Amino acid sequence: MKNFYIFAPLINRGRVPQNLIKKIMSVKIRLQRHGKKQKPFYWIVAADARAKRDGRFLEKIGTYNPNTNPATIDLNLDQAVQWLHNGAQPTDTARAILSYKGALLKHHLDGGVRKGALTQEQADAKLTAWIDEKAGKVDAKKDGLSKKQAEAKAKALKAETAANEKRANAAAEALKAAEAPEVVEEEVAEVTEEVVAEVAVEETPAVEEAPATEEASEETEA
Repeated sequence: MKNFYIFAPLINRGRVPQNLIKKIMSVKIRLQRHGKKQKPFYWIVAADARAKRDGRFLEKIGTYNPNTNPATIDLNLDQAVQWLHNGAQPTDTARAILSYKGALLKHHLDGGVRKGALTQEQADAKLTAWIDEKAGKVDAKKDGLSKKQAEAKAKALKAETAANEKRANAAAEALKAAEAPEVVEEEVAEVTEEVVAEVAVEETPAVEEAPATEEASEETEA
């Protein structure tokens, strides 16, 4: 039986196998969908570019929840930067998330440290300052959203109170309008009774005086 040997071509001055370089360069940092229908929840993963979107992955480095406002992102910064150092390429959405959390900035600063453009302390100070500034902006946005929600809630309550008062006034007017004809009918009945009584009083003496006149004429003739 013959033995067969496969020799991988070497690059980078013969230190790193070419197939290993290709494997590293084919890694993608992307989102893997989870969660319920209409409520997606994503894992941020490093996966082989040839794998399915929601298939096997090499490592989970964070989560992304777009159902909150602002969106909730939990990222392992060191792991994400390490994959970037190894040549992993993020998708457009993943790149935006990494930029938002400072992974791209740390990757850039680490490159400057390796080149000697700045020290590690300077790089850490710049990253810390950027993260603090970003956290301040996020907190300000949250406060603004909370204030807007409170104002919208107060406005809705005021509108609801006004609508309730309007309905109550309309109901009172409708009840008043329903009772008005009965009062008018009662007043008409009272006036009619008074008129009938007055007519009866006026007509009664005329009927009683007629016999007296006749008696007087009889006495005169006698």
